[in-house]
Amino acid sequence: MTPVRRQYLKIKNAYPDALVLFRLGDFYETFDADAHLASRELEITLTARSMGKGLKVPMAGVPAHALESYLARLIKKGHRVAICEQLADPAASRGLVERDVVRVVTPGTILESALLEQNANNYLSAVVEDGPVAGLAYVDITTGEFAVAQLDLERLLPELERIAPAEILIPAGDALPNWVGGNGSGAGPRYPGPDGGEPYRHGYPLTQLNPATFDLDLAKEALLSHYGIRSLESFGCESLPLAVRAAGAILDYLGQTYKTGKLRLAALRVYSSAAYMVLDSQTRRNLELFQAGRWENQRFSLLTALDATRTAMGGRLLRRWLGQPLLQLEELEQRHDAVEHYFTDAFRRSDARSTLADIADLERILGRIQAGTVAPRELIALKTGLEATTRLAATLEGEGAAPVAWLLRQLAPAPDAVTLVTEAIAPEPSGSVGEGNIIREGFSPELDQLKAASREARGFIAGLEARERERTGIRSLRVGYNQIFGYYIEISKSNLGQTPADYIRRQTLANGERYIVPELKEYESLALNARERIHEIEQSLFRQVCGQLGCHAEAISRLAAASAVVDVFSALAEVAVQHNYVRPRLGLDQAINIKDGRHPVVERTLGAGVYVPNDVQLSNDDARIIIITGPNMAGKSTYIRQTAIIVLMAQIGSFVPAAEAQIGLVDRIFTRVGLQDDLTTGQSTFMVEMLETAAILNQATPRSLVILDEIGRGTSTYDGLSIARSVIEHLHNDPRLGCKSLFATHYHELTELAQTLPGVRNYSVAVAEEEGRVVFLHRIVAGGADRSYGVHVAQLAGLPRAVVNRAWEVLEELERPGAGNRNGSGGRRVGPATLQLPLFQPEQPVTAAVLALDIPNLTPLEAINKLYELQGKARNPDEKFG
Repeated sequence: MTPVRRQYLKIKNAYPDALVLFRLGDFYETFDADAHLASRELEITLTARSMGKGLKVPMAGVPAHALESYLARLIKKGHRVAICEQLADPAASRGLVERDVVRVVTPGTILESALLEQNANNYLSAVVEDGPVAGLAYVDITTGEFAVAQLDLERLLPELERIAPAEILIPAGDALPNWVGGNGSGAGPRYPGPDGGEPYRHGYPLTQLNPATFDLDLAKEALLSHYGIRSLESFGCESLPLAVRAAGAILDYLGQTYKTGKLRLAALRVYSSAAYMVLDSQTRRNLELFQAGRWENQRFSLLTALDATRTAMGGRLLRRWLGQPLLQLEELEQRHDAVEHYFTDAFRRSDARSTLADIADLERILGRIQAGTVAPRELIALKTGLEATTRLAATLEGEGAAPVAWLLRQLAPAPDAVTLVTEAIAPEPSGSVGEGNIIREGFSPELDQLKAASREARGFIAGLEARERERTGIRSLRVGYNQIFGYYIEISKSNLGQTPADYIRRQTLANGERYIVPELKEYESLALNARERIHEIEQSLFRQVCGQLGCHAEAISRLAAASAVVDVFSALAEVAVQHNYVRPRLGLDQAINIKDGRHPVVERTLGAGVYVPNDVQLSNDDARIIIITGPNMAGKSTYIRQTAIIVLMAQIGSFVPAAEAQIGLVDRIFTRVGLQDDLTTGQSTFMVEMLETAAILNQATPRSLVILDEIGRGTSTYDGLSIARSVIEHLHNDPRLGCKSLFATHYHELTELAQTLPGVRNYSVAVAEEEGRVVFLHRIVAGGADRSYGVHVAQLAGLPRAVVNRAWEVLEELERPGAGNRNGSGGRRVGPATLQLPLFQPEQPVTAAVLALDIPNLTPLEAINKLYELQGKARNPDEKFG
């Protein structure tokens, strides 16, 4: 076995669960089973290499310069990748080159910009449970964000859905926790992982760690050591043991996966999920916050409609705000003040947005500086961005700027960092570090002297060929270079007789001779030595500059965060101006009054002036449940969703699409919209509908906003109607609820509830009929509807004409008086089920007659006669009782 084979096996044994990319010269090679896997997943050639007497092992490799593209494919397919580098220069090493793993790349520990989504965070999270409580920690190592929370277990899954982590760390054990979809014993949906295991649940890769990693004492020690502090009280998490354990597990994992340095993490932020509106997965999906439609297209999402940000940092911040609406009135008013600051002044807004275009992703550049992976050009982008923040601060000054003074203070400049980059880095750095084109001239006298000497030597060598041709008269003479002999003068065989006496022979060729002269060797030595020293000094200086910039990390991070906030405020103002949004009036009352509200995405899709706005008035004290009836395709679903979206926009700090809006803050928005099943768990469409409805009824509070669309349509008509009515009654009557609700339905019988429930109001979508054609007016008006126009919609959808015509015939039969006793074709009578009494009309003549009977005093003959009479009435409802 060769030494390099033994070296590889030692490293592979230390990382058995990762695919090891082993650096050999200009390639990263894989061996054995890893080679077969890499060949299959990356579609590269599988070869073999001799690595000992009679030992040939499978091998597959990728070029080192193309590592990122191949790494991205492996990570997307769920693989862990250990990158094994050469730790010494092979040219300067004697014997085996030292190698070791410098990083283990996993979905949650990616640093490479090509592998990251620009406007979204890449979170690594950790979860630890104890009874009904969970500890949650998450970190984005590309930006340094590090946060923890301790929360009730029922809030954990919505919080994970908000964070959308790329990887979740959990303690290893025989049973998976309930929140990942099982029942504590590992039951539930399972998705094969890259190693044949089961790390995927709810779409997230799970990484199971040794339970000792979550030890409280070890976690405390890790946090104190990382931040160089004596107590966790400074972070406010001393009394949150589960949160501390989760955070400690993350630090331990980062230490295992990132070997060559200490990653920069911001101060640990402790937050409470109770401070924000919790949005469950169905609400995010139904309101189409981040993806829209059945194909989950981002283009028509609410995020896309609002995202006019100019920086990647602002785009990520807007995404976080949209997924975490506020519940604090004071902070919301502060956000609205800042949006209004840019909304009311077009010049101020334009200056801010043009300045923001000059600000690069300061957060991730800073992260790569401290990770040692930053590119020289990124330092110039950093300097340009830091300079731009000074101009950005100017847009927060002037008349009426008092409400945004808090933001101006966060944009205090960092001149030392700007000066350092200006003095140290060339204005247009090119090539890689060490080639002499990165450090600015004048920053290092020693480097400048070496570069001057190198230029002189290269100049002499470059001019030597012309001088020697002229001196010797040999026109074919040439000066060349190879790595074995260095620089040489080559003369063809036919001209050897003209060779000068001072030429020293170095190599004989078939067609000539190669020579050197003492002066050439002197300049060769000068050029090569200068090149080595330039490489060494420039790399050292670049590392020093990055280290000094790391000392300004706090100021750079502060400016990055403030720039992102300004970006979001100015973007929301720009969207508000372009699309005629208004500032909502917020309060702690329990009323929602919106005048001429519009759906921000649908309105833009239809085009200017097409969308029909509508009002909504909801109040816990008055109209707390609105039942909306009307035709298919007329806009019921759009109306109820736009109300929820307007409330949500108001509670992230945005202006809203309406003429006026008064919003009493809501603590939760619940939605039950659409039909879907879950085949992986064997849950039918109707079961999913009932589970989601149950979650709403069990979790909503009087301050919640509930959006229900077509409850009960997944089962038979009477079952569905019964459930829909009981849901409305429960929402209205239960003292724990009484919340504001919008209920869209085709069960027109439900409109009668407004006569018995004081908090229920009926509205419908107006329709005009012209010569047999239906025109949807999309206007919400008071009162209920008695038709759904479903056959019209079927016709619009393009059903075959024969199907549509037959549907009209059947509908006419069913709507004919007494049709309830006949089958669909008008033939013989159907079974007794068709004689079932309508649910919500207790005062039927037959019922009244039965209730009026004086049964104890009826003779048998009178009873038989009365039964005969009742039977006749049931068969012929139009006949009157005698």
